Amino acid sequence: MTHILIVDDEQDIREICKTYFEYEGYHVSTASNGKEALDLLNTNVDVMVIDIMMPEMNGYEVVREMKNQGLDIPYVYLTAKTSEQDTIFGLMLGADDYVKKPFSPRELVIRVKNLMNRVNVTSPSTQETIHCGRLVLNNLNKTVELEGEVIPFRIKEFELLWYFANHESVALSKTDLLEQVWGYEYYEDMNTLNVHVHRIREKLEKYGYDDYIIATVWGLGYKFQRRL
Repeated sequence: MTHILIVDDEQDIREICKTYFEYEGYHVSTASNGKEALDLLNTNVDVMVIDIMMPEMNGYEVVREMKNQGLDIPYVYLTAKTSEQDTIFGLMLGADDYVKKPFSPRELVIRVKNLMNRVNVTSPSTQETIHCGRLVLNNLNKTVELEGEVIPFRIKEFELLWYFANHESVALSKTDLLEQVWGYEYYEDMNTLNVHVHRIREKLEKYGYDDYIIATVWGLGYKFQRRL
C-alpha cells in the first residue's frame, strides 16, 4: 500500500485530501507544519504532497531539510502561489509536480498516481539501452552514463531525455512531450517542460557532453539531434 504524506496548515485541505486518497487505497498520514512533516518522513513515506506557504517552516525549507537528511522522496507542491516565477523556482528545486490552489482533489489524485507509476515503472527483463554518441541511457536502471560516469538525473528528467532519444531528429511539440512524459494533458503549467529541458541541458553541459543537443524549434517545441 502506497504511503502518502499530506502537509498543509489548513485542516480542511488535509481532511479532503485524506478522504480522496484513502478512497483510492492509499495509506495517508497528515502534518499541519514542517516539523511534523520531517518527523513523519522517516516512517517509510512513499510520496509527499506539501503546501508551500506555511508558518515557521515553509514547503521549500521542508524539502531542503529532507534532502539534507538524505531522503529522496518524490513530492508535489500544493500552493496558492500563482506567479510563473514561483512555479519555476519550485520545479528548479526538484519538485515532481506543482498544483495550484484552488484545485480538484480528483486531479491531485490522478497526478500523484501518474507520478508513482513513473517512479515504480516495472523494468523489462532484458536491459534496454540507447547510445547517443558517448552517452548511454539505461532504461532498466534509469541511469545516464557518460564514458562510464553516471550523471545524476531525476526520474522525470530521465524519462524526458529517454523520450527525446527515442525520437532523434524529430521535431516534437511541447504538447506532445507533456502528454507523453507526464502522462496526461498538462497544459496549465507549460513552463514545467521548459524547466526540465533547462535542467537536462545544464547537466549535460556540466559534464562536457555535446554529441547531441536539445535544439529549440521555435513556435513548436524541441528536437534531439546531433550537433551540427
